[in-house]
Amino acid sequence: MASPAGCEHYVRSCLLKAPCCGKLYVCRLCHDAEENHQMDRFKVREVQCSECQMVQQAQQTCEQCHVQFGEYYCDICHLFDKDKKQYHCQPCGICRIGPREKYFHCEKCNLCLAQDLRGNHKCVENVSRQNCPVCMEDIHTSRIGAHVLPCGHLLHKTCFDDMVRTGAYRCPLCMHSAWDMEDHWDQIDKEIAQSPMPTEYQGATVRIICNDCQAHCTVPFHVLGMKCTGCGSYNTAQDGGLIQQPQPQQAEAQQDTENEAETDTELEQQDQHESAMPH
Repeated sequence: MASPAGCEHYVRSCLLKAPCCGKLYVCRLCHDAEENHQMDRFKVREVQCSECQMVQQAQQTCEQCHVQFGEYYCDICHLFDKDKKQYHCQPCGICRIGPREKYFHCEKCNLCLAQDLRGNHKCVENVSRQNCPVCMEDIHTSRIGAHVLPCGHLLHKTCFDDMVRTGAYRCPLCMHSAWDMEDHWDQIDKEIAQSPMPTEYQGATVRIICNDCQAHCTVPFHVLGMKCTGCGSYNTAQDGGLIQQPQPQQAEAQQDTENEAETDTELEQQDQHESAMPH
């Protein structure tokens, strides 16, 4: 279970003594996979050297054989690992893979984000404290990187990649487009132009709600998609049934019927007026 190389999760030369059950494991993840409870990394007080097997206070170097337990050590998270430019983020409460200068902590999102997102992302309060909406697993403490969507919601990077492969393009939480879809919308424009609707549907319109800009508008109905007049997105949802416009021949027939009805009514009113006159 243990070796100087550590485990599949971390490279380290010690075992953690679990504060919950007293058992020795290379890391909390190995512990959690074997036990029916979770190890609290912050409560770890003792480790066992993988070289000399001495149990001792958690620290970076063995006090007996002087082997280094890890190139990186955090005395808050009790994280031992090879150097990956890690740093401990106090607001996040855990260690992050750096380097630190490439990231900043967004106070509203309560998460460390890449510097290129500073002032360039939509904040969602405490967003990383929510589970990934795809796999429903924790994001904040996950060793899998997070992907920030344009709407501000987070997915595991691996879950986002799976979404892309399956053709899903909307945020599972708010339905906003998950990336720039302009080229795809242009392609739908071309397909619609080449695919006119049958005669009975030409002129039909429908009310839609846009998932990208939240606009409500009435647009031409087409089976390939309904385009938002506000932002040009096809990421829309139909709001109600078809609004069928009468065809020209139908409109003429309807007008003729209305004219005949009006003529009959005028004749009836004239007869009624004449019969009411005194002799």
